[in-house]
Amino acid sequence: MSEELIVDNCSPTLAGIKTGNLFSVKISAETDIYSEVRELNAELRSRGIRVIPLKKTDEYALIYLYRPGHLQKDLNDPQALEILKKKGYECDSPEHCIVQLIRRLKENKVFPHEIGLFLGYPPSDVACFMDHPCEGVKCCGCWKAYSKPETAKETFGRFEMCTRAYRRMNKQGKSLRQLAVITG
Repeated sequence: MSEELIVDNCSPTLAGIKTGNLFSVKISAETDIYSEVRELNAELRSRGIRVIPLKKTDEYALIYLYRPGHLQKDLNDPQALEILKKKGYECDSPEHCIVQLIRRLKENKVFPHEIGLFLGYPPSDVACFMDHPCEGVKCCGCWKAYSKPETAKETFGRFEMCTRAYRRMNKQGKSLRQLAVITG
């Protein structure tokens, strides 16, 4: 897993301005995704970041890089809890919710759109997307925004600026550990 791939896909989370990001890694015969994830966790754990494979096939792995503290806060939102409970989640801890998400990814053919809650998307937008994905969209970026389009556009812009800055710093020699800010 290259640093460049992680920076391209996860800069806002590394910077502490987003809960989590997803990215895919192509798998080859010599890829040991679990070893790579262990190494990343060893490098980033002290910065408040965790990395886990959510799904693995013969061809790719779906990787989740996230900040547990941010996720705890996001999943404590009453609307987020309501969405997860309607989907059958037992919400006793964020870690347990992640385990249930992994199970849903493995067992269901339909992608679990509640995953937006694990990425820091507004619960109201996640709910609207799940109910009526094509109706009422005000703007698009990392997610489809159905309410507060100006706030969403501002957030999309911050994420894009962050990614550009992190790409530049990574090309100048900053490691992932150096790029990953420590958040409270």
